[in-house]
Amino acid sequence: MSPRHDRLTELRTGKAFTGTHSETFEMRAEQRAAVEKTHAYFHSIWKEDMHAVPRFLWNAKMRFGKTFTTYQLARKLGAKRVLVVTFKPAVEDAWQTDIESHVDFEGWQYLSRHSDSDPTKISAKKPLVYFGSFQDLLGRDDAGNIKPKNEWLHQVKWDLVVFDEYHFGAWRETAKELFEGEEEAVAKREAKLEYAAGLEGVNEDLTVLSEKETEFLPITTKAYLYLSGTPFKALATGEFIEEQIFNWTYTDEQRAKEEFGVENPGKSNPYGALPQMRLLTYQMPDELVVIASAGEFDEFDLNAFFEASGTSAKAQFKHKSDVQKWLDIIRGGYAPKAVEQLKTGTRPPFPYSDVRLLPYLQHSFWFLPNVAACHAMANLLAEKQNVFWLDYDVVVAAGATAGIGLDALPPVREAIGSGFDSKTITLSCGKLTTGVTVPQWSSILMLRNLKSPETYFQSAFRVQSPWSIKNPNGDDPHAEEILKPVCFMFDFAPTRALRQLSEYGIGLSPNEPNPENAVKDLVSFLPVLAYDGANMTQIDAGGILDIAMAGTSATLLARKWESALLVNVDNDTLRRILENPEAMAAVERIEGWRSLGDNVLETIINKSEKLKELKNKAKEKDLSAKEKKQLTDEEKEFKSKRKLVQEKLIKFATRIPAFMYLTDFRENTLQDVITKIEPDLFETVTGLTVKDFHLLVRLKVFNTEQMNQAVFAFRRYEDASLRYTGIESHEGLTHYGLYDTVVARDSRAVR
Repeated sequence: MSPRHDRLTELRTGKAFTGTHSETFEMRAEQRAAVEKTHAYFHSIWKEDMHAVPRFLWNAKMRFGKTFTTYQLARKLGAKRVLVVTFKPAVEDAWQTDIESHVDFEGWQYLSRHSDSDPTKISAKKPLVYFGSFQDLLGRDDAGNIKPKNEWLHQVKWDLVVFDEYHFGAWRETAKELFEGEEEAVAKREAKLEYAAGLEGVNEDLTVLSEKETEFLPITTKAYLYLSGTPFKALATGEFIEEQIFNWTYTDEQRAKEEFGVENPGKSNPYGALPQMRLLTYQMPDELVVIASAGEFDEFDLNAFFEASGTSAKAQFKHKSDVQKWLDIIRGGYAPKAVEQLKTGTRPPFPYSDVRLLPYLQHSFWFLPNVAACHAMANLLAEKQNVFWLDYDVVVAAGATAGIGLDALPPVREAIGSGFDSKTITLSCGKLTTGVTVPQWSSILMLRNLKSPETYFQSAFRVQSPWSIKNPNGDDPHAEEILKPVCFMFDFAPTRALRQLSEYGIGLSPNEPNPENAVKDLVSFLPVLAYDGANMTQIDAGGILDIAMAGTSATLLARKWESALLVNVDNDTLRRILENPEAMAAVERIEGWRSLGDNVLETIINKSEKLKELKNKAKEKDLSAKEKKQLTDEEKEFKSKRKLVQEKLIKFATRIPAFMYLTDFRENTLQDVITKIEPDLFETVTGLTVKDFHLLVRLKVFNTEQMNQAVFAFRRYEDASLRYTGIESHEGLTHYGLYDTVVARDSRAVR
């Protein structure tokens, strides 16, 4: 049926057909690999136990094509009922478009709460995909019953349940950090739009108390697939092991681009339009740093430097004359620096002055601390002394007047136009940092403090979207002119920027025992250049880690040993302890354990079962007032007891750095030092025998991946601190010991 005939029939009958299904493109190699690996894993689990419900994670960055690839997996599995659950309702469009446009999904049915059809009356012979938000699944009335309109979701036996944009408990923090500079009412609306509301309880269950989704998701499925671009928490906790993960990171994408070019000279590169990112950091002159220094290391505090007050036309920077100096510096027009440069004969590549960088600053995104700072910057750029900046069309995407969510985008698109004959600067303090594609943006200036590497890179990846023209001369449909081969991140707080980069590299490679290798892999495709006030130099992975760790404080280091990620307190782990008399005796020797009362682990497990029973009862019929109160009380007591157990285990973990500090053996693994060399010292410091500790590690009470990271940070920090005072902690040392792994300190010195 032709598209025209299709539309006429739709008009005549009043019925909507399921798209045109005209797309015929095939899966790329990495998409095929994801489908094959997941399919093989599911079947290997079902072969052992046909009733098992396997879980698989796709750690895939933007533009992997997750919707299309997920549908191809469902097709290979022969799935007839697929449920897609999202934490970001705004992503629905992609799920619907792919199913309605590709020939492989002809005859498939797509439904969501926006559909008119009755889902219970859909043909069982044709594959059905239902798209819903987390609220659809967890939506309850006051009595705790499933809302009638959602009941069918819980009755269907699903073949595959997909969690999209699953940030493993990190969504709330990410949303909060992204929009914290916005006005409170706007921030709430943005966060609600960005991340589905009503998730606080779920967030706590997942992250703090290591609950499984199946505990609070009353649905039946054969398998779960998780899709996430930043699953750091899931990777760090070891929640998924290597055979359950498919990775497609920025590094993988850039490696594929490079390899395809080498192996297929002259051929059109499918990854060719994906720009390489570069990070340029700048040490600001002392006269500016002194105005806004903060923290233990007196780092340049971007939030303090760009502090502003007032609204719209009246908004003004607190340090206006210094921000003016900064504007002069970044365009290479600051007089005191110009004299120095004449003497040294070098001209550092400042963003708006270097001819190699200028083409990539034609359309840039400036990420500022808050709404007042965005308006103050727009006002300052428009002042008559700033002749250079008057060439740029400045768009303020901040505050209530800029519109919520995607409504903030049209003014930006309008200002950019085709992008060839315009120059723009978009000022934002959170808006347009997720879920939008503006191909012409080629640079981002980080002008605010960001704490998490997820938020930092989520914002940075905004400028990595491809900008190219297909068939530029009109004579070759396969030709493509790439207008943006590279893109840039500019940061003016070097230590903080490099810390984010190292954490991001390490977070993406949890199975890499040597953090330096993880960072090395990332910076081979994300070059880092740092300007130290005199010279611009490229920094390698070791240098990045040294700067990042030197900028770490003992307080931050201690926090690694107080992390909830170091211990597991889910029901399965607690049962393993309960069923092992030696393990029970071991935990009872942990300081303060006895104060938790007798049978605390049994109580937690029993309360958990009781809660499940009450929640199941609530699904079937209304609870009485007494039962409702019982449900609330049981839940409170269960959570507080589990939290107390967690705290006691963490308290034990915090003794390990004290032991490491006292022991003289650095080059062995911590496990060796504990077991073979200084077991008595270990017992004295921690209160547990080595045998106790090993048993608890074997029962997965302690998380060795996390311990390795914490040990590495401690070793590096301790050595750097001593070296700073002129002492070599262990002369001639070539290896660092982690918990159960040894890594070389310097590849040239490996024994």
